[in-house]
Amino acid sequence: MKWQPTLGARPGPDGTAFRVWAPDAREVLLVVESQPGTTVKLARSDDGYFAATVPTVAAGDRYRYRVDGKGPFPDPCSRYQPEGVHGPSQVVDPGRFAWSDTNWRGVTHDDLIIYELHIGTFTSAGTFASAIERLPQLAELGVTAIEILPVADFPGQRNWGYDGVSLFAPARCYGSPDDLRRLVDAAHRHGLAVLMDVVYNHIGPDGNYLGAFSPYYFSRKHKNPWGTSFNFDGNHGPPVRRFFLENALLWIHEYHMDGLRLDATHHIVDDRPRHFLAELVTEAKASTAERPITLIAEDPRNWAQMYEAPEKKGWGLDGCWADDFHHLVRRFLNGDRESYYADFSDSLADLATAIRQGWFFTGQKTKAKEPRGTDPSKLPMRTFVVCIQNHDQVGNRAMGERLHHEIDAAAYRAASVLLLTAPHTPMLFMGQEWGATSPFQFFTDHKPELGKMVTEGRRREFQHFSAFSDPKKREKIPDPQARSTFEASKLNWDERTQAPHATLLHLYQKLLHLRRTEPALTCRERGHFDARAQGETGLIVKREAADGSALLIAFQMRGAGKIDLHRAGDGKRWEVLLTTEDAAFSPDPSPPRVDLSAPLIEFTRPGAVILKEA
Repeated sequence: MKWQPTLGARPGPDGTAFRVWAPDAREVLLVVESQPGTTVKLARSDDGYFAATVPTVAAGDRYRYRVDGKGPFPDPCSRYQPEGVHGPSQVVDPGRFAWSDTNWRGVTHDDLIIYELHIGTFTSAGTFASAIERLPQLAELGVTAIEILPVADFPGQRNWGYDGVSLFAPARCYGSPDDLRRLVDAAHRHGLAVLMDVVYNHIGPDGNYLGAFSPYYFSRKHKNPWGTSFNFDGNHGPPVRRFFLENALLWIHEYHMDGLRLDATHHIVDDRPRHFLAELVTEAKASTAERPITLIAEDPRNWAQMYEAPEKKGWGLDGCWADDFHHLVRRFLNGDRESYYADFSDSLADLATAIRQGWFFTGQKTKAKEPRGTDPSKLPMRTFVVCIQNHDQVGNRAMGERLHHEIDAAAYRAASVLLLTAPHTPMLFMGQEWGATSPFQFFTDHKPELGKMVTEGRRREFQHFSAFSDPKKREKIPDPQARSTFEASKLNWDERTQAPHATLLHLYQKLLHLRRTEPALTCRERGHFDARAQGETGLIVKREAADGSALLIAFQMRGAGKIDLHRAGDGKRWEVLLTTEDAAFSPDPSPPRVDLSAPLIEFTRPGAVILKEA
């Protein structure tokens, strides 16, 4: 079906149609601020919506609403806030943009290799336009999709994106709506899909005007870590659901996005028989049949039902952030054991289990004595999006340290091979492919009173961590409000060509090429791969193609050691495809001794060897 928006300001041949939900209001007035003196009374319908078509209003005009004499307030479904989230909304005509992606057919989920990025720190300029300039390097790297952290407009000039309040409007500090469309159009020309990160579990603390139109946007019975939840299941719930469904469809249709990453879906509380997310999946998929749309949840519950097909009474989501993989890797390599890491061991046997299953927790009790997870064995391996870094796992550390800042380079290369040869859907975090020196820290730009609370809360958050039990040490945690915190998080693209970054980048390029071209890596069916720990520090992953040809990947994850391939090798003849200690990939090679007659690999330090069946 062809999707048509019903909310916000929608230019057409007869003028601009306006529609907003305000069920308890007696009167809603449209104030056209770019046409002084123009005020239009909207007509109320029985379902609580107010609407009017105004012949004299066109794209570019700015407007707000007055509700029962209060305001003026920006449109809850504003497509653009050029003066910020407290200013007037601007009428935008998406139909004026000249797309060049008519022949774009998308990227299937099986082919996804995701690159997560934050527009403000991805480049020095931090805009949609400057991001376009780096797309050739991402295509050359070998990823197939970019996943953009939320861009819904927020107060101030810098933010992670999770304080968005104008949920339909791209943040004006990154550029205009058409600038975002140009980024997506350019990505498609480079063969890259674009996924948008959206937040439907809470709204930011400053600039939220939803309550000025209706108190029913927010639940009276559900809470979450950020305050009140949205009202997906109470009285007046259907219009709230429609608001968010329309938001999802906006990104897919008005911006040609190839899918969505849904933030913290375990905090989208909905007690109705049909969960909001299941409804979202159905509407999104039905609205576009000409290209694949990928819907990925961030959800630590490990509920298989969310990813099972609707005909099997599942919700139909395509994938999940399977963080068990990350937590086990980080626990083993860096020793993290506080907070949620306490639920995980430093056992490579557990990591191998997570690789084989898709996630580790399938019903076991956590430290809190609560069972977590369900059986994922019926889910395809593409369901599980895994990483060794992402914005949360870096930015939620006190100093914003990346994994490669805290472990030695040899171990990091081994972890990178593990990520890119596992049968799951891999995700990179911007800059990890060259070992970026920049951290990714938590940053905001709130007004002073709120900003002070954010700074104090950020430091208080770490008081239970042993490294920051001393208040003086907590004072060294970067101030989210300081511009320097934001600037420090920007990537330095010049590093890519410098030592030691260039050799690491070459390794990533090689691994991603193999992932796309080696039959044993392109086949991801259950029964065609295995992962087993060998001793306390070794790991063997086997991948098989449909025709039986195979790859064997040996990992020494800590220190020096020997990996015996006799059992895993099945008596087959093998040849070395690459090692992480090849001169092309390591600035100071320390090659392992590979004896293929044994077969045995002796590592002098952490590393990985990929063997191909001869």
